[in-house]
Amino acid sequence: MSLTRRLALLSLLALAACGGQNSSAPPAQPGVIFAPNFSDVHPVDFNGRAPQRYPVQGIDAARFQKSIDWNTARRNGVNFAFLKATEGGDLLDPAFKDHWRDAGRAGVERGAYHFYYFCTSPEDQARWFIRNVPRTPGMLPPVLDMEWNPFSPTCAHVRPPAGEVRDQMRRWIKIVEAHYGLRPIIYTTPKFFEENGLRSFRGYDFWLRSTARNVSEAFPGQRWRFWQYSSTGIIPGIVGEVDLNVFHGNRAEWVTWLASHKL
Repeated sequence: MSLTRRLALLSLLALAACGGQNSSAPPAQPGVIFAPNFSDVHPVDFNGRAPQRYPVQGIDAARFQKSIDWNTARRNGVNFAFLKATEGGDLLDPAFKDHWRDAGRAGVERGAYHFYYFCTSPEDQARWFIRNVPRTPGMLPPVLDMEWNPFSPTCAHVRPPAGEVRDQMRRWIKIVEAHYGLRPIIYTTPKFFEENGLRSFRGYDFWLRSTARNVSEAFPGQRWRFWQYSSTGIIPGIVGEVDLNVFHGNRAEWVTWLASHKL
C-alpha cells in the first residue's frame, strides 16, 4: 500500500474514532451501541441517579428538528429515536417520512409516536396513525403520547374524566397493537399521569417525561422503560436543540429488550 493511501486510511479511521463528523460516511455497523456525546443548554442536577449514567441513550424528533445528519448523530450516541408521526385524526408531521427513512438507513433503532387529541375518536386516530406509519421490519413499538394539549384551537379545553381518558386509550391501543403486533408504549407527563390514574395500565412500557426532577421523584413507585430528561440537548449532527432520552437498563438489557419488542 502506498504512503498516500496509508495516510488517507489513517485519516478516515481517526475521523470515525472522533465521532464520524463526515456526513458522507457510511452507516455504522448494525447493532453497535454508541456512548452518548451529548451536551445540554440547560443542564439539571438531578437528585439520584443522573441520566448520563445510563449507557443507552437516544432522542425524539419532529418537524422542529429540521436538519439531522443521522449517521453523525448515531455515532455520537443516538442509539434510538422516537419520531413524531401523527396528531389527532388528520395531522401528519411534515418531517416524519424523511426522519423515518434516514434514521433507518443510519441504523438507528426507531419507533413512531402519535399525539392524542380528545376531540377525535380513538378509532379515527388509530386508523390515521396506521395509514401513515408503515409496518416496517425492525421498528420499535408504536407510542401513544398522552398529555393535555394547550395549543389546539378546538381541543385545548376538552378534558374528559379520568375513566373516559383511560377508555379512549385502551381503544386506540387495541387497534394499533392488532395491526403492528407490538404492544404500544405509553408516553406521559407527571400531571397527566396522576390526574388520569395511568398507574392502572399494568404490563405496559412507559416513557416518562421529567426534565426538572429525577424520574423516580416525579413518578414515585412507577416502573419505566424510557425517561425523557431534557428538551435542550445538543448533539453533533443535529442542528438546534433536541429532546434527550435514556433507556432504563444496561447494554445487555437493551439488547434483550430489543429482541422481544421489535417487529
